[in-house]
Amino acid sequence: MRFAHIATAAALCLTGAVQAQTVLKIGYSNSINSHYGLGSVAFCDAVEKGTAGRYKCQQFPNAALGGEREMIEAVQLGTQDLVNASTGALGNFVPEVKIVDIPFLFRDYDHARKVMDGPVGQDLLKKISAKGLIGLAWTENGFRHMTNSKRAIHTASDAAGLKMRTMENKVHMDGYKTFGILPTPMAWPEVFTALQQGTVDGQENPIPVILSAKLAQVQKHLSLTKHVYSPSVLLLSPGIWNKLSDADKKVFQDAARVGAAVQRKKVNDDEANGIAELRKDGMEVIENVDGESFRKAVSAAYPGYAKEFGADRIAAIQAVK
Repeated sequence: MRFAHIATAAALCLTGAVQAQTVLKIGYSNSINSHYGLGSVAFCDAVEKGTAGRYKCQQFPNAALGGEREMIEAVQLGTQDLVNASTGALGNFVPEVKIVDIPFLFRDYDHARKVMDGPVGQDLLKKISAKGLIGLAWTENGFRHMTNSKRAIHTASDAAGLKMRTMENKVHMDGYKTFGILPTPMAWPEVFTALQQGTVDGQENPIPVILSAKLAQVQKHLSLTKHVYSPSVLLLSPGIWNKLSDADKKVFQDAARVGAAVQRKKVNDDEANGIAELRKDGMEVIENVDGESFRKAVSAAYPGYAKEFGADRIAAIQAVK
């Protein structure tokens, strides 16, 4: 009889162990030590804790599952469970989010985060969910800056003629053309080699990406242009979401906010400490960029943005205090 009880207990334990092994694949473009990695790990830890181990994650950093566009499509199709990706790629799936990619739309991090956490950002999350993706929470990539191997960029005219890798994002590209840049769309996994071989002169990304991708090895000049704020978002496959209980859905959403806070803190830390590190790695850093020259140049693109997104919507974002 005693052995029967032991066998039953063992069977129950085995059943519990099987249930605990619901493993979710989460992918992102940068290293596990990057802002994307730290945010994703924090999210996954909170999910595992909140579901008592019923859901766990397997991390796929460094674009192991493909570029952002490929990963978002995989989550939409259900062949990948989660992605932590920037809006630069998401706009190809949810056109409404492209509004936050407008150059010089945001004043600073405080302004940007208030917009993304407020009514505008929450409305955009709902629009994401209408496109076969579940937006759990806004994470962060950061303000984008320009690097190149040719020359220091102090003003918009200094950028003219540079062949610059960009995301496949028309809003970005239309803005960058006003600086005289030759935008060259390219998937992120190809960028380091393209810079190394001189296929493109430069690229633009936030400090945390420039650091984690070790771009100082292939780029001489960094200009702190802050030309675009780049939000990111934790996206979940609807196939997973629809299986969750209401309690577990709340766990996932709360965990996403935990991950977002960790990711933003890493962005803050890299912004505060990364410049000195990049200088040490040999980059020439231009801190006092003539921002007004860039804003003046990009004003030519704003009528097109107003037509696409609505001047009132752009003004509402700019008005957030």
